[in-house]
Amino acid sequence: MRALHRLLNLVLAAALTAACLGAAQAATLQISPVMIDLPADANASGLTLRNSGSKPIYGQVRVYRWSQADGEDALTPTQDVVASPPLIQISAGAEQLVRLVRTTPAATNAEQSYRILIDELPEPDATPSNGVAIRLRYSVPVFIDPGSGPTRQPNLAWHVRHGEAGWTLEVANTGGRRAQIAAVEIVDGAGNAIPVNKGLLGYALAGSIRQWHLALPVSADLNGPLKVRAAINAQQTEAAVQSH
Repeated sequence: MRALHRLLNLVLAAALTAACLGAAQAATLQISPVMIDLPADANASGLTLRNSGSKPIYGQVRVYRWSQADGEDALTPTQDVVASPPLIQISAGAEQLVRLVRTTPAATNAEQSYRILIDELPEPDATPSNGVAIRLRYSVPVFIDPGSGPTRQPNLAWHVRHGEAGWTLEVANTGGRRAQIAAVEIVDGAGNAIPVNKGLLGYALAGSIRQWHLALPVSADLNGPLKVRAAINAQQTEAAVQSH
């Protein structure tokens, strides 16, 4: 189970690896949309996979329930949402629609989160390059809306904690909707801004706690009154931070 709890981090790392490999071997699989928001009363949605290359693409599609435990992302196999077809073969220049179907639609007070993992597979009977079969993995977040009500929005509490390994940023989301967190900086009592991440840092899912290690010197002084500035679901936000 511990390995599953760390799977999403590996997925995100694989996405970065795929980007680096792009110059050497162009990734030809295009995915639309890159995020799915499913209304509470909807039972199905879909992904369009397009092969912009000159060779067929083979792959598999799997669905995982996405949660957060012990401050980390966790992926668990699920049948709450199923992908059809689970195996794909897309000819050069062609498209494939993958349907996502909810098998157990139910009302909930909080947003439900899933990840669709799409793995590119080697061609059948292909000889691996240099003895290694290179596979690219794509991850698409899926969120199912809980419906109307006051719990629809994220409600965040920010903490920075100091330990033997250094500083950690902790975000607790007691609201009913995820918080997509980007462009984060911490501002100390003297008004000095300490950059944490310029792009996407990650998500604090509904009703969950997420932690990130801060790449700061262990001796960094984050005691005293602190604020955080960040883009939360693309909206600029400033909030107080508790230091421990």
